[in-house]
Amino acid sequence: MKIKAIVLFSLLLTFSCKKNNQETDGKLKVVTTTSMITDLVKHIGQDHISLQGLMGSGVDPHLYKASEGDVSKLANADLIFYNGIHLEGKLVEVFEKMKQQNSNTQAIASAIDHNTLISSAAFQGNYDPHIWFDITYWKQATRFVVSKLSEAIPQQKESFEANGKMYIEALSQLELEITSIIATLPKEKRILVTAHDAFNYFGRAYGFEVVGLQGLSTATEAGVKDVQRLAAFIIEKNIKAVFVESSVPRRTIEALQAAVNAKGNKVNIGGVLYSDALGDFGTIEGTYIGMFKYNITTIVNALK
Repeated sequence: MKIKAIVLFSLLLTFSCKKNNQETDGKLKVVTTTSMITDLVKHIGQDHISLQGLMGSGVDPHLYKASEGDVSKLANADLIFYNGIHLEGKLVEVFEKMKQQNSNTQAIASAIDHNTLISSAAFQGNYDPHIWFDITYWKQATRFVVSKLSEAIPQQKESFEANGKMYIEALSQLELEITSIIATLPKEKRILVTAHDAFNYFGRAYGFEVVGLQGLSTATEAGVKDVQRLAAFIIEKNIKAVFVESSVPRRTIEALQAAVNAKGNKVNIGGVLYSDALGDFGTIEGTYIGMFKYNITTIVNALK
């Protein structure tokens, strides 16, 4: 992995030499990694920036590898926003080296007090990176983006702050809506079983017990023992539904369903949840707020 990172960084240096020769519309060139961050930065920056996101719908950031075109985007960016906490596992060293070269790379997770993060000895970096599933954290991320864009384009500070205030108000409304939906589900049924541990912050914030078949990173594979252990848990707790994730192959959850059925019990696949990526661009699920509402509705309806 280190060799690949060095090669990628060398390509970045090569492309950066051409940076001044590229045509530009005069706007700040901003590059983002995950679709959640792209959506957030779009709300704040709007027409004042030129925005490019690296990862689209259904892309798993844990396994994502940068293409030559992505290298060009990164090298020519004025500002880069990424999640951090090793979410973009194969780009970590690249971002660190770019920062050493004084590139303006900003980790969204640096806005969060790490003392409040969920730790895991089994995951590199010791923290769960799926911070967007706590809306309180996403409000902090919003303020962080407002701050960094304002530093980059001081003359648009008032506009960024106004956009940020409006977006935080929308996030507060989202909290009220999902709390109301969750209240319709009895507490004993609030057990969420998914393909991997992406929903721990969600569970902590909104009162769900969360169990993932795979670990925090999809780079790990679930074994037969993992499937059998979780199947026994589902039967014991009389869980009615388990969930596929849009960015994770569904075969692991299908294997889990088959293991439960083989024991003379039944569990449904309750639907597809958006975990590490938003839905298709232009759809409701293609926005952070739309994704959250969709996930909540899907979870509650299936577990009822």
